[in-house]
Amino acid sequence: MERFFNTAGPIKTDLHYYIDPLKRFDLEEVLLLIRQQKYFVLHAPRQTGKTTCMLALRDYLNERGEYIAVYANVEAGQALRNDVNGVISGVCSSIAQAFDITMNTNLFSKIAYENEQTPSSTRLYKLLMTLSMEVPKPIVLFIDEIDALVGDSLVSVLRQIRSGYTSRPAQFPSSIVLFGVRDVRDYRIVLSNQDIVTGGSAFNIKAKSLHLGNFTKEEIHELYMEHTKATGQQFDEECFPMIWDATGGQPWLVNALGYEVTMEIKENRDRSIKIIPEMIYRAQERIIYRRETHIDILIDKLKEERVRRVIGPILANDTEVDDALFPQDDMQYVIDMGLITRDKPIRIANGIYREIIPRELTWTTQESLVQQSAWYMNPDNSINMEKLMLDFQQFFRQNADAWIEKFDYKESGPQLLLQAFLQRVVNGGGYIDREYGLGRGRTDLLIRKPLTDHYGGPVQRIVLELKIKRNSLEKTIEDGLLQTWEYMDKAGAVDEGHFIIFDRTPGKPWDEKIWHKECEYSNRKIMVWGM
Repeated sequence: MERFFNTAGPIKTDLHYYIDPLKRFDLEEVLLLIRQQKYFVLHAPRQTGKTTCMLALRDYLNERGEYIAVYANVEAGQALRNDVNGVISGVCSSIAQAFDITMNTNLFSKIAYENEQTPSSTRLYKLLMTLSMEVPKPIVLFIDEIDALVGDSLVSVLRQIRSGYTSRPAQFPSSIVLFGVRDVRDYRIVLSNQDIVTGGSAFNIKAKSLHLGNFTKEEIHELYMEHTKATGQQFDEECFPMIWDATGGQPWLVNALGYEVTMEIKENRDRSIKIIPEMIYRAQERIIYRRETHIDILIDKLKEERVRRVIGPILANDTEVDDALFPQDDMQYVIDMGLITRDKPIRIANGIYREIIPRELTWTTQESLVQQSAWYMNPDNSINMEKLMLDFQQFFRQNADAWIEKFDYKESGPQLLLQAFLQRVVNGGGYIDREYGLGRGRTDLLIRKPLTDHYGGPVQRIVLELKIKRNSLEKTIEDGLLQTWEYMDKAGAVDEGHFIIFDRTPGKPWDEKIWHKECEYSNRKIMVWGM
């Protein structure tokens, strides 16, 4: 049976290419914590392989025979929110059923049912105590999706686990491992009476918090070589730097890109066809355009105010905001989602997310624009950037204030508006690569426009440097020409470069803002546009 890249649910080794899940975390450290009867947390963003790793660890422990290791998922309790009785009943049922499955019995579900009359404040505690006394070995209990629970319900679960801690291992699980997107320490739990409890106070028995990371470059290569070994289909080595930049090693994105380029691009099901970089670009574009569930979740998060407080300055390339000034709860929340990395400067975690964010924030704008790509095409199918920029200048003059006011992320409005205009033009016939980040003071765009329909054919490359004027015009142009030249040099084989200055000086006449001129910098011609 041919295997494939997995994009849904835990790994099945007979169906999917995979990296050994026990190698994705420090197994020696985890086993040490379990031997020491510790309660601890393993957290990571969604769709990074937490469940796969947890199930592999459960099976590993059970095969060794020293413990009874059980996996239970409590996500169903999310729908009941602050209905403590309902949530506790559901959690108890999930744990009991997990024991029944692991030990091939129905005893534990009966015990949970018999405990239904126990007050919800002690029902989970009593169940775990009873289970621990019934089974012949120390229990290692994995509780997945713990942070799906909220408010009073979450506090009740954590406190009941804490209550039994001193009775382990004879009368309570020897070790409990909580899995979720966030570290318990970072929970700010709002109770029904509006009091706030921190996760650290509700679960102060936690010995350690472990983080499941992304794939490394080497692991990406190993995973894709699984496909080559199984099918004989080759990947051009130039694909791998692109896959790394596009995904940053995020496991779902790595697998989705592999599945797209080997299965969804139907002609590539012919395994004699070699996968080349242009195919990776095409696969990336299709994933973004289709808005898979993984991407939809990300898009939905952009609407949250605490996400906006972090992402807004990054999109705006704000040079006056330091990451230390961000509320730490907001920062940690966005990091835990996997949306940003805490590099210096802070940046969006990977190339696909960098593409998704400005596209999504300007989606309505793109759909409202009347620009058609054919208006700006030369006879050789290349983009006439001078015509495009002249039209955008006029559009910006007439519409900027009204359009930017509609954006949720107003501080980056000028850059987003130009990107919406460009996206409308290149859609279906080209790609835009974007670089931006806190403190950079600019947005770098690279437009790549294939001039034919054939893979490996000629490609037009255009660099655009976007900058908000914050210093004198002379200083802005001086810095911008250098930065544009550096990006052109980095991008290589660039056909033309454009430096765009957005002047947001209040009250300044548009006739003074709108202008353009050609400059030369280190033997390269660069068009400078004022707006």
